[in-house]
Amino acid sequence: MSDHISASVADGVGHVTLDRPQALNALSYEMIRELAAIFELWRSDTEVGVVVLDGAGERGFCAGGDVRELYTYATNDDHAEAREFFRAEYRLDAMIARYPKPVVALMDGITMGGGIGLAGHASIRIVTERSRIAMPETRIGFTPDVGGSWLLAKAPGELGVHLALNSRTMDAADALHAGFADSFVPSERLPHVIQALAERADPGSPAEIVMLFDETPGPSALALARDWVDACYSAPTVTEIIERLRAFAGDRGSRSERSERLETGSTSSSASAFPQHPLDPGATAYAAAAADELETLSPTALTVTLESVRRARTLRSLEDALEQEFRLVSWFIEQHDLREGIRAQVIDKDRNPRWNPATLAEVDPRLAARVLDEARFDPVWSA
Repeated sequence: MSDHISASVADGVGHVTLDRPQALNALSYEMIRELAAIFELWRSDTEVGVVVLDGAGERGFCAGGDVRELYTYATNDDHAEAREFFRAEYRLDAMIARYPKPVVALMDGITMGGGIGLAGHASIRIVTERSRIAMPETRIGFTPDVGGSWLLAKAPGELGVHLALNSRTMDAADALHAGFADSFVPSERLPHVIQALAERADPGSPAEIVMLFDETPGPSALALARDWVDACYSAPTVTEIIERLRAFAGDRGSRSERSERLETGSTSSSASAFPQHPLDPGATAYAAAAADELETLSPTALTVTLESVRRARTLRSLEDALEQEFRLVSWFIEQHDLREGIRAQVIDKDRNPRWNPATLAEVDPRLAARVLDEARFDPVWSA
């Protein structure tokens, strides 16, 4: 048993815990292999009727994959090992999604990236008042994976695109609205949920037992933003998304740019699509901040991520989405922006990445399609 995974079976409940709290339970390759072995063992174990998956410590379930390990793969040109990491992780995520026994995932605290790969595809997904849910990959010059594009693609309207591009963090209410969670249970009641699962309290199914503890969180800010998010993030390109956000916020750029548009009559057609006096003044400030943020993130990562989420809407299954993501991450692991993003955010922590190319205008408009279509390496699952 790994030092970072603990597992036990009692009263019909298989309880597996990510036990690396000093690193917010970030997933290493070793942990992924260990989790896969446990789930495979319990598949046929008649003593296990339901699986509970949680994380040690009070700060979070899982902050994602071990980014430092990924950085080592990238900087050492150990790309083959990185691909094996991703293949193993994606197979585990799909195994949880198709598991023949109920998997109850407790997304208490920070749950991001690889943590969503584990919990986001479970049959019963619980969030608490401490939950902070996100796919934050664009912040490090990367793209949502671990089936994240599948979940984002299924979110209402254009909320998934917004969550993906801006790496927005959701609270419990947002996660429920976006389809990343099923039930809200106050954190202090989680031990009671586990106890009830073991005691098989009436009603008897795990889903029904969890519902005994389910409460209603406050309103979802994400749901309240739906109208303007749909209007802005339905634009065909990231550049046009930013333009629509600026237009909605009433931010028309510099004085010289505004003057030029007025003189030439070339005001963006997207600008006229928005009310000049939105019902919620706070929405305009948020839209302006979202536009500002997009202009600081990797142009390459944003361009590819937008196409990834939109294509995921057309795919038939989680496994198809994971195969698409595998083509993307196999390419990203070789790119400058992933190394630079991790360096700036995690290694040196100067928060000043130097992206290449530096602007959206410099990104080849055919790049996303080429990367998504090119299967350079063996797939996650053999044909």
